[in-house]
Amino acid sequence: MAERDFYRALGVSRSASADEIKKAYRKLARDLHPDRNPGDAAAEERFKSVAEAYGVLSDPKKKALYDEFGEMGLREGFDPDLARRVGGAGPSGGFEDIGFDPFGRGGFGFDVEEVLRQARARGPARGPRARDVEAELQLDFLEALRGGEHELWIGAAPEQRRLKVRIPPGIRDGEKLRLRGQGGIPRRGGPAADLVLTLRVGAHPSLWYEEDGLHLRLPVRPLEAFDGAKIGVSTPQGNVTVRIPPGSRSGQRLRLRGKGAKHRGSEPGDLVVHLDVQVPTQGDAELRKALEALDAQLPEIRGQLPKLD
Repeated sequence: MAERDFYRALGVSRSASADEIKKAYRKLARDLHPDRNPGDAAAEERFKSVAEAYGVLSDPKKKALYDEFGEMGLREGFDPDLARRVGGAGPSGGFEDIGFDPFGRGGFGFDVEEVLRQARARGPARGPRARDVEAELQLDFLEALRGGEHELWIGAAPEQRRLKVRIPPGIRDGEKLRLRGQGGIPRRGGPAADLVLTLRVGAHPSLWYEEDGLHLRLPVRPLEAFDGAKIGVSTPQGNVTVRIPPGSRSGQRLRLRGKGAKHRGSEPGDLVVHLDVQVPTQGDAELRKALEALDAQLPEIRGQLPKLD
């Protein structure tokens, strides 16, 4: 049976967009509709062909199979991965040209089932491997810290496709994710290319990473630092209460065991809390008197500096 050209049936090129395909179909369907051509068998037959062509080209999955394998790719039970490993064929109907049927129907002078068995045994295709597709994905700090699903678009219109990417919790700036088989397929078969994403993670005013894990800057009032306090803090592992020791100073560190970030499936690390004692930058005379009284209570601090000369 001759290979049908669904693009020619609609009068569009193979690079036509989805809107162009729809527009061509609507015009032809209107002109060829049996109600406008009563008793015209040829018009009715053409109307059916146009409807069948549009049914394939308007469906992204069917269109992709047809573009790569021709009508054979639309048959029930067709295995595209196996077809690519065995040899691949484009819409010209190459499989039928060489007398091969992926469904195992014989009559070609050799054992088709044996060909399939050998193809499966070979495992991954040995054809030329497509070059990896590389892209960058921008995340804000909290998105990268929490992980989850992120949606992005791959390719250019009209063949753009949406892809959902799962971001592991605690991903760091510059790390890469490899998405197997998501970078496109070589025209004549062979292994599917991978999509390699480089993660770009934005900065956060209060959170950052060091070699020992996640760090947090915690604002503390002077009286809280002097008397000690209990402060509620949100961590990647839930809300906790941080105990501020009496007489704490700015820059002092507290380590919260197991309350930091996970990283690529590991157990949560520690969260290192940096106390940041806040000092007022504006105020009235009364505030100044209070600060003078505070200053009088402090020991001589300049004398603690080492002599460097």
